Amino acid sequence: MRKNPNIAIVGATGAVGAEFIGCIERRNFPVGTLKALASAHSAGRTIDFRGYKVVIEELTEKSFDGVDIALFSAGGSISKKFAPIAVKAGAIVVDNSSAFRMEKDVPLVIPEINARRIAEHKGIIANPNCAAITALVPLWPIHRKNRIRRLILATYQAASGAGAAAMRELIDATRAHLNGERFEQKVMPHPYAFNLFSHNAEIDPSTGYNGEETKVIKETRKIFEDDAIAIGVTCVRVPVLRAHSEAITFECEKPITEDEVRAILTDAPGVRLVDDRSKNYFPMPLDASCQDDVLVGRIRGDLSDPTGHSIAMFVAADQVLKGAALNAVQIAEYLL
Repeated sequence: MRKNPNIAIVGATGAVGAEFIGCIERRNFPVGTLKALASAHSAGRTIDFRGYKVVIEELTEKSFDGVDIALFSAGGSISKKFAPIAVKAGAIVVDNSSAFRMEKDVPLVIPEINARRIAEHKGIIANPNCAAITALVPLWPIHRKNRIRRLILATYQAASGAGAAAMRELIDATRAHLNGERFEQKVMPHPYAFNLFSHNAEIDPSTGYNGEETKVIKETRKIFEDDAIAIGVTCVRVPVLRAHSEAITFECEKPITEDEVRAILTDAPGVRLVDDRSKNYFPMPLDASCQDDVLVGRIRGDLSDPTGHSIAMFVAADQVLKGAALNAVQIAEYLL
């Protein structure tokens, strides 16, 4: 890897693509040249990068000549087609889609947890699901001290997880609702303003779990390298723009107290405690938005478990940043 690598961003006009660029700028990531790649519809437009105008190019099979690192966030079908092409051209791909996450030879990486796996890549490194990242960053340091054997999650997922179009639809639907106007949603399957609904991923008729929930279960086991963890997940879409929240209850092998959890998380990388009982102030998506850390609070013993092995807590994290772009850029930093 050269000192100032040539970077390509696939999906540069999307919500995550814009954050790729923002993270690279804020973190002073060294860049030789930057390629902004998108559909033919966006080609010719420009984006700002470090005081220069970068012209957006149409993504083609020849887009990756001379590219060292390619950051992908354009959907699974695009990744499946173009990631192998980028690798063949000599690039290392960090892919934000679900296309390669569960492939045996593809590292699935959250740098705070398993950065060592980056060195095992064969051209492609997968960025985990955003709901999984939000939960696992604070759970990992606990798991290392006292193995988590059972995990129950309820997610409250923002519009950004469905892309920029869903974010715009939430804004437009809310405006219409407040003005008493009729609004026909086109991105989401149900009315979004002042509503919430089961995550819009396809449901497996045999299990009743949707695709988002299944991703969280499988990816948690792969990242933690522990297939024995019992996991239950309910994923819900809520009318929030860009930060996911999650209610988490976990059961450990040995008894654990809330004070022990706070002590573990106080200096944990990528975590910030927001846990003020006196003011009833705990993690909120509003506070997590545009922040790099996962906010953690409402840490308390699970009263349904008299054995003292279980803890309940609440977390929030920016889906576009730590849930997507920031995690990918952190992976790219390790490649240097």
